Amino acid sequence: MGNKKRVAFLFACVAMPVAASDPPAAHAPLATSLIDFFQAGSQPSGAVVYDTFVGSGNCKFCHAQDGDTALAIHGPWQGSMMSQSARDPLFYACLTIANQDAAFAGDLCLRCHTPSGWISGRSEPTDGSALLAVDRDGVNCSVCHRMVDPVFEPGESPPIDQSILAAIQPLPLQPGGANVVFDPEDRRRGPYDSVTNPGHPWLASGFMRSAELCGTCHDVSNPAYWRQTDGTYRLTQFGREHPTGNKYDMFPLERTYSEWLHSEFARRGVDMGGRFGGSRSVVRTCQDCHMPVEAGKGCMFAGVREDLAAHEFAGGNTWVQDMIWNLYPNDGLDAGLLEAGKERSRSMLERACTLDGIQQGNQLTVRVRNETGHKLPTGYPEGRRMWIHLSILDQTLAVLEERGRYDAVEAVLTTNDTKVYEIRLGLDEAGAALTGLPAGEGFHFAVNNRIFKDNRIPPRGFANAAYRAAQAMPVGATYADGQFSDDTTFRLPQGASLATIDIYYQTASREFISFLQDENRTDARGKILYEQWNETGRSPPVLMASKTIHLHPFASGDADGDGVIGPFDFAQWIGCFQGPSGGLAVPGCEIFDFDSDNDIDLSDLAAFQQYFGAS
Repeated sequence: MGNKKRVAFLFACVAMPVAASDPPAAHAPLATSLIDFFQAGSQPSGAVVYDTFVGSGNCKFCHAQDGDTALAIHGPWQGSMMSQSARDPLFYACLTIANQDAAFAGDLCLRCHTPSGWISGRSEPTDGSALLAVDRDGVNCSVCHRMVDPVFEPGESPPIDQSILAAIQPLPLQPGGANVVFDPEDRRRGPYDSVTNPGHPWLASGFMRSAELCGTCHDVSNPAYWRQTDGTYRLTQFGREHPTGNKYDMFPLERTYSEWLHSEFARRGVDMGGRFGGSRSVVRTCQDCHMPVEAGKGCMFAGVREDLAAHEFAGGNTWVQDMIWNLYPNDGLDAGLLEAGKERSRSMLERACTLDGIQQGNQLTVRVRNETGHKLPTGYPEGRRMWIHLSILDQTLAVLEERGRYDAVEAVLTTNDTKVYEIRLGLDEAGAALTGLPAGEGFHFAVNNRIFKDNRIPPRGFANAAYRAAQAMPVGATYADGQFSDDTTFRLPQGASLATIDIYYQTASREFISFLQDENRTDARGKILYEQWNETGRSPPVLMASKTIHLHPFASGDADGDGVIGPFDFAQWIGCFQGPSGGLAVPGCEIFDFDSDNDIDLSDLAAFQQYFGAS
């Protein structure tokens, strides 16, 4: 299928059914309605009428170039996934499955991925088929710069906001779910007190530099579910708004903002020594990392500002941009800007963690420290993961063992011998009975009602009680209050001399991509995604950090060298036993000195018993 046909297929033919032999056995979607996914704030229809949201092409004239000099606004934004959120084929494949699982669930997705298309009334039907080319602008300039703080702040909010908020019912209770309030008129807002000759209506707003602005979309909840007193989630009564409208009473899908809110970054700020770029050493808000402040010009008609926020929006995605370039050849995209966006994201991933390896006897502990203001990794849960890759080499640099091996050809990760950091959602028994889907882990985002695993590393300032209240608690993992690193211990094989430790991040697993193709019984989006995934490296993992450890000699317990700790080795251990301070009188007994205290005693016996029978 040619590129031009792919674009047409994505937007004009999304409802075309596939052949009857192609789809899996169908289950009926939940009988939800648009009102079941209602979120507070501005609405596509109602008493308030919204001026047209202009496309980014209008802003490009003044905010992209000043002669031959690129400005820090339009170009970096276009290279980011904020700009590409409504072109992302991974998003559209997920959107189809969401609508298959629950009627009108796509509204929950479209309002974040194409806010201007949503507020303009083009999000119905909720498969995105009514969207226009201008809606592919994603989270564009007008979207953010027309946002109104739902909480009026004297001295920070423009005075006009009081009347704007008075016309909105209900107002959002807290940031999240794209429960956004927009200025009905095209008045662009910014963080500065004064602007000379802006060229368009302009208002000063402190909201532009707040984390709450980012939290508008970066805490996502499913309002079709209601949190019960026992901590489970049950479907609400269909055809009605959520009983409380509080996101913490809904099923949590993403909690990036809440993770930050209950971190040391939000409470006091953390001096990161310029780790995330810009001229500010102390990191407090989302913008401090994702829009680092630097000296520069934001507009061709303006002077240089010392505190200009670069519109980079770097995250963790270094792959989807390639699919977008293939699928949208006529959208005026710039390959150089997309590539620059990928490189900024790669750099962000490289700065997101610190890696160390600690050897104690025949054990190597890999320590991963989270340097970000939220969980590592964070955001959209399905298919996204980070893992430890460990190679153990002998003195000749031959590989003795490899843990967490990724087969790039097959796009398959060996998971049973390493640590994979991820969140996995699914259905409990009650949810399965109502949806007709199997209980357990799964990728049915719109109807999942249970977290089966969340071992992602929390940020500085983590507290179990706060995270539990925010529905961001670890599941299947334990982190102490204040802990923002994780240790994984591996046993070293005999003859180990060198260890290479890598941390990798991947946007989408093969398991997830295959699911989106195989489960699609509505349109060609899953197939198109799968084809593009194949053509663009199959979501290639990104190396976040790497460390080489030179290992010192250690006790292996394998006296006969057959690779197994067995009865013969135990007999040899008895011959070496001298007790505390007995020394290592017999040559070769050092292989039983597990605690490296130069004697063979009961502590070494305990270690020997631990490994008995192991290879």
